Amino acid sequence: MGKNLVDGGIIMKNEVLSVIKERRSIRRFKPDPVPEEILNTLLEAACAAPSAGNVQPWLFYRVHRAEIKEALAKAALGQKFVAQAPVVIVVCADLNRASATYGERGRTLYCLQDTAAAITNLMLAATSLGLGTCWVGAFDEGAVSHVLELPPHIRPVAMIPLGYPAHSPSPTARRSLSEVVKVVD
Repeated sequence: MGKNLVDGGIIMKNEVLSVIKERRSIRRFKPDPVPEEILNTLLEAACAAPSAGNVQPWLFYRVHRAEIKEALAKAALGQKFVAQAPVVIVVCADLNRASATYGERGRTLYCLQDTAAAITNLMLAATSLGLGTCWVGAFDEGAVSHVLELPPHIRPVAMIPLGYPAHSPSPTARRSLSEVVKVVD
């Protein structure tokens, strides 16, 4: 399953790198439900992400109910595919938990980095199990907080619609390494 990778002159296969390259943003889903066991596996993968000082400031809201998914899609600036996924995981940061150890930097930066790492783990794990996801960051935070009845110290960071893909998008173009890597000797 893995793609070839050169490591010290030896060509080997690496399934993690293969999954990273296979992941796509999925915006059309089959209606099939995602089994509870798989959802738990994905959330365990998310919780295995690194976090500053091992604070683990993340919270995951699993949304299955159609009317709540519709309200989330509306809050996501009308991105209807959010409501069409069998489940939406709303990833939130507990600002109090993040700031207890690291103060303002924990509240404004580390909790976002930490939840981003958890989101990436969740999405890659989903890809490895044949599921599709899409990172939705364009939304009205206040509206999402209202829909989920979040307390003020819980900040929604991303919505992840999740389900079995109903399409297979082609890879999107990526900038070349020469554009993004600067070598400092």
